[in-house]
Amino acid sequence: MKTYHLIPLLFLTACSTTPKLTLRPQQPPPAVDNSAVRYPEIINAYHVGRYVDPNDDLVMHEQHVVYRVEENTRWNFRPGALCSRATSAIPRDAAFSPTPVNDAVLAEVNAQRLATAQFMLEARTLSAALARFQAALQQTKTNLQETAVLRATVNLMRKRLDALETAQEQPPASPTTTTNEPLDSLGP
Repeated sequence: MKTYHLIPLLFLTACSTTPKLTLRPQQPPPAVDNSAVRYPEIINAYHVGRYVDPNDDLVMHEQHVVYRVEENTRWNFRPGALCSRATSAIPRDAAFSPTPVNDAVLAEVNAQRLATAQFMLEARTLSAALARFQAALQQTKTNLQETAVLRATVNLMRKRLDALETAQEQPPASPTTTTNEPLDSLGP
């Protein structure tokens, strides 16, 4: 009895017509260049030959291409030309805006470059003169030390010379004896 209830259902499905599928061409989405907002990801393809699976000795992989994401997408924090055209109403940060160039600015920049070059030349000349002065100062210190040593030596020699001169000027004193012995004419 149950099978009789299913027979009418078979007739209903056999009579139905299949609807025609109509495909309407759609307009592709407008191409948007997001490179001014976000960097694309970098994908590299690597060719791999046959190899045995390291996890299972019974499985061998045939040669194929492996795609690897080398660098994910990330935000572009530097506003570029595309970003500035799209958002011209938004005031830009002065650090990222180009410097205004006119004749007065160019003349001032060139004058500053010339002054900097002259300053650097004078600094090199001054440092060379300072190096020569330090060498002369070191030589003077060495000469002063040698002069002090020579003066000390000369003073010591003067003292010795004076002592010798005073010893020659004094007549030899008669030897005084503290003993009661007669004086020998041959003795010292």
